[in-house]
Amino acid sequence: MKKDVVLSLCGKQYYPGQDPDVIELVTDGTLEERDGGWDICYEETELTGLAGVTTTFRLEPGLVILERTGRLQSKMIFQQGVPHESLYQMEFGALMLTVCAQMIEATIGQQGGVVDLQYSIAIENSDAGQVEYHLEVRPK
Repeated sequence: MKKDVVLSLCGKQYYPGQDPDVIELVTDGTLEERDGGWDICYEETELTGLAGVTTTFRLEPGLVILERTGRLQSKMIFQQGVPHESLYQMEFGALMLTVCAQMIEATIGQQGGVVDLQYSIAIENSDAGQVEYHLEVRPK
């Protein structure tokens, strides 16, 4: 059963020799237990630059899948220490991404919880830095 929740998301992207890009977002979303895992879903906004996109974090034991649909199509798979390639399809073209999680910590239950994710990202085989997500989920 889907449950309405409030999501607090902090995303940081670190580039060599630069200050990190930081996005903080508090928004409404849904939490659903399904097929042995959890789906956390929300609509992106102009603040993130992804208006018209739905983002879903799929949590399974030892695995996080970050999927975006709408104006942007992508599905990134995170397993600690395992690189995964994915196509990041935008309105004007597509990029090949490679992500590799250094840390995945998730404690999610019926009342919400926390997801922490740290990963490296390469775009078209060029290092694009490190990314951190901290997501808090609480009942609405």
